[in-house]
Amino acid sequence: MSTTDHPQPLTPEEEAVMRALGRFLIVVPRALDADLTREQRMSASEYSVLRQLSEAPGQMLRMSELASACDMSLSGMTRLAAKLESHGHLRRIRCQEDARGANAVLTEGGLTRLREAWPTHLASVRRHIFDHLGDLDLSRLAAAFAAMS
Repeated sequence: MSTTDHPQPLTPEEEAVMRALGRFLIVVPRALDADLTREQRMSASEYSVLRQLSEAPGQMLRMSELASACDMSLSGMTRLAAKLESHGHLRRIRCQEDARGANAVLTEGGLTRLREAWPTHLASVRRHIFDHLGDLDLSRLAAAFAAMS
């Protein structure tokens, strides 16, 4: 018998968590993006690309890996990379191992831009997320979120 044949109804507490989580997943990313856009003229997607590259070995990732890390389609990443490249924040180079692929490489200008935007992002994350968590066990919360993904 499948678990969908006779699903167990949610308790009122589970229903409250589900509704709050659903709202969180919509509202918080928009709020983080709005803060970066307003204060830095940078989207959360742009910030995410620069952050991922800054943390990668050699500050370089294959475009398909970068798209996956940023939860974007490859075509969406290609458009965003072109924009960031036009601003001097990254370079795209051919993969040495596979000439059909391309790598994105963070430039000094991109790293500088990330460092400029970081305080805004940090303040936004604190204001929209951590200021509301009080004394919750953050290690357990992080483990629970990791188990869901």
